[in-house]
Amino acid sequence: MNKHDFLLPENLENYKIHFVGIKGTGMTALVEICNTRKAIITGSDVEDRFYTDEILEKIGIYAKPFSKDNIDSSINLVVYSAAYKLDINPDLIKATELGIPCILYTEALGAISKTSFSCGVCGVHGKTTTTGIAGTLIDALELPAQVLVGSGISSFGGSCTLTKGHKYFVAETCEYQRHFMDFHPQKIILTSVELDHQDYFADYKDIQSAFLDYINLLPQEGSVIYCHDDAGAKETAELAFQKRPDLKLIPYGVTAPGPYKVSFGKIQEGKQYFTLAGFEKDFAIKIPGHHIVLDAVAAMALSLELVKEESKNQQIDEKTLNQLATGLLNFSGAKRRSEILGEKDNVLFIDDYGHHPTAIKKTLEGLKSFYPDKYLICDFMSHTYTRTASLLEEFASCFDFADEVILHKIYPSAREIYSGSVSGKILFARAQNYHNNVKYFEEVLDAKPYLEKRFTEETKNKTGYLFVTMGAGDNWKLGKALLEN
Repeated sequence: MNKHDFLLPENLENYKIHFVGIKGTGMTALVEICNTRKAIITGSDVEDRFYTDEILEKIGIYAKPFSKDNIDSSINLVVYSAAYKLDINPDLIKATELGIPCILYTEALGAISKTSFSCGVCGVHGKTTTTGIAGTLIDALELPAQVLVGSGISSFGGSCTLTKGHKYFVAETCEYQRHFMDFHPQKIILTSVELDHQDYFADYKDIQSAFLDYINLLPQEGSVIYCHDDAGAKETAELAFQKRPDLKLIPYGVTAPGPYKVSFGKIQEGKQYFTLAGFEKDFAIKIPGHHIVLDAVAAMALSLELVKEESKNQQIDEKTLNQLATGLLNFSGAKRRSEILGEKDNVLFIDDYGHHPTAIKKTLEGLKSFYPDKYLICDFMSHTYTRTASLLEEFASCFDFADEVILHKIYPSAREIYSGSVSGKILFARAQNYHNNVKYFEEVLDAKPYLEKRFTEETKNKTGYLFVTMGAGDNWKLGKALLEN
């Protein structure tokens, strides 16, 4: 079987699917999608409890331990996470023995995308937030769509998905190992292109070629909504257009020509205001950072494209713009994306997934603009040795907007072998060349006594501290422990 051509039935009612690694964020989102389409679902995973357990339990699904006993001949399909292997995992071994089709999460997502008018959100940064905002806007616009995001979204009730119908499907799609090549897009949002995933992509041209190949999956006159302010996204969209002049390019950003040219306004009462060249209306969003506004504008452009598709009318009326404005204010963030954990004793705790120097710098700048009087402490844990080694100077110099920086050992990945060329201490030494207040604690919780003492001291100003844990490692545990204590 060519997995790329795997077809799901149009009607999933009573279709039995078993998910191996069901607690993964993307897998949980796919489970929700299949559940709304009335599939019969089972799943297995490790015993550790994650926030996705709560999402699954809301729809009556409880993960089982891995076992060959989870599989019998009544199962129509097994979907598995790339973390598990067909010849090692007991569920997958049994399914293979029984001749049950086994496909990766990305292949299953691709099969789902064939059943609807599908739109993919891609880019090195901003995929999750952009897709979450798009879903929130789609809800406000009452479009018959289903949306899948790689994180829990507050405006989705904490879920990873939103379902208002199946005519349109909007999903976060990932460039790592070219996973998005299984998707079948009619329209694409391209937020950013720069080197990342250095354990897979050799250089910038290599990762750019993946995005070009993805764009080339678009049908005739397919749309590319791209960030004109991002040099990589702009170059990639223009290269795609040279090969495919049939494509419809829709730029957005401060430098963009056309209706989605952004002008930033004031920051007031926890809202960031902005206007667009093509619309006589002020818009606002409650999440900090100019990059978040750009993500919002990308989501607005996609939503309006779907409105035009639905109504067959190219004109956008005042009612639609008002719905967009309301939808933007309904968006209150994604899990681990500038997520406010709580505030206690004049300390505001925030957690963020930013793990690339560009994302870190933009996120800290946004937080500082929202909370200019707070003393900002950033606790960062770098993820993967290859990424840290490749971007060592960029990581060392990305903390300008923090008043104080705390670093730890590198959070490893199972997909790479430590070469010994870089470490958390090496990053710490380099960071001291750029920032005059950097501290190092090898283990995450080693910093807890220092911070507890720090937070009980008189702050440098009367408005208190902003403490943000940042990265794709497990240093979020530090913020959680401090808040609970």
